[in-house]
Amino acid sequence: MSKNITAEKKELFETMPVTKAILTLSIPTIISQIISVIYNIADTFYVGRTGNPYMIAGVSLAVTVFFMTISMSNLFGIGGGSLISRMMGAGREKDAKAVSSFSFYGALAVSLLYSVLIALFMDPILTFLGASENTMEFSRQYTTWVVVFGCPFIVLSGVESHLLRNTGYSSQASMGLSGGGILNMILDPIFMFVLFPKGQEVLAAAVATCLSNVASFVFLSAVIMKVSKEAPLSLSPSLLKNVKKNHVRETFAVGIPSALLPGLFDVANIVMNSAISAHGDLQLAAMGIVMKVERFPNAIGIGIAQGMLPLVAYNFSSGDKKRMESVISTARKMGIAQGVVFVILFQLFAPQLTGIFLDEKTGAEAAAATLMFAATFLKLRGLGSPFQFINFHSSYSMQAMGNGKNTIIHAFIRIVGLYIPLMFLLDRLMGETGLALALPVAEFLSDFVAVYLLKRTVRCS
Repeated sequence: MSKNITAEKKELFETMPVTKAILTLSIPTIISQIISVIYNIADTFYVGRTGNPYMIAGVSLAVTVFFMTISMSNLFGIGGGSLISRMMGAGREKDAKAVSSFSFYGALAVSLLYSVLIALFMDPILTFLGASENTMEFSRQYTTWVVVFGCPFIVLSGVESHLLRNTGYSSQASMGLSGGGILNMILDPIFMFVLFPKGQEVLAAAVATCLSNVASFVFLSAVIMKVSKEAPLSLSPSLLKNVKKNHVRETFAVGIPSALLPGLFDVANIVMNSAISAHGDLQLAAMGIVMKVERFPNAIGIGIAQGMLPLVAYNFSSGDKKRMESVISTARKMGIAQGVVFVILFQLFAPQLTGIFLDEKTGAEAAAATLMFAATFLKLRGLGSPFQFINFHSSYSMQAMGNGKNTIIHAFIRIVGLYIPLMFLLDRLMGETGLALALPVAEFLSDFVAVYLLKRTVRCS
């Protein structure tokens, strides 16, 4: 352990009881994940107050483009963060600082490129995603502000939060993301119902979201610059000269699989939106609502997995295999338990949970039909919550150990081999109900692959 890393962080990674260590890193991460979900769905919630399902459908289509920012954050944030944790375990602080700088500026370059590409090809992309004459303008407004203007700030905030979390500063990472989320929830109604004219609610929500992401970026950048005196982190471009080929290779070995999974899910969501839009705009709006609600168990599950990752990576590198296996086992039990709780909640309260996002009274028959579809879809897709966590958990565990190969194999089997084909098959057999069932069936089947690959990775470590 480097002498510049505090004794408190050393205790966290090496000697603190496993359950306490996981909770120490996971709870702030879960909080920030949940608040991030809330501020992302705040737009849908407030737009839903208009009773206009076409606005909701338009925002849902744009969110699909937004999800690619998660892939970019994971590419450099999880890829670089996992490597930094392993370098901490091996006492390689100088190398870790160089990787931190590379992760930041690599993410900046990629996110700027993505913004430019979306700006140039926005209309054909949105049309491909399923935008209709009723939804195109709303999708365009949201995409312009949240993705074209906001992408670099979203991606860099995500990278910075991963870097902080993987060096033991989970609370600070949570504060940055949570603060932006809270700000967005405050700005949304002010922009939508006070500052912008009626009919421009989607544009107003997009502007508020963009400004909130800028605020998160500024805060997290300031935190990293402050803690860089004691942590193996840096945003200095001068350290780029210290980046070695093996640093880039090891970052991408984990980062590419980490980026690939949400990227593949984004492709799957594109397929889902295209398939569900063929059944109608109301079904598309309903699926958009459900995808917002189901992000809560996903947020908690990912929070547990991300809190677990630096502990697994550090102890993997330091050679404490017993502690590493204990972390993996304990985190798995936590995640499965929360998944089962959400299955029960979705079965009991699906109409109430989906009803939060659309005012049935103001939209009459269209809104009522949308909510009926949404409740049905949530009950079906929600069955996959515990199975989905097992997949998340196995993937993050393998990433922590630097095993990108097995992570990629798992991701392709899970999404390309199972989820997407099941959408086509079940849609053909059962229609829109089958589309909703495709997720839990695919997650259950891919669990067998996930557990096998994780066991093989641990055995070979």
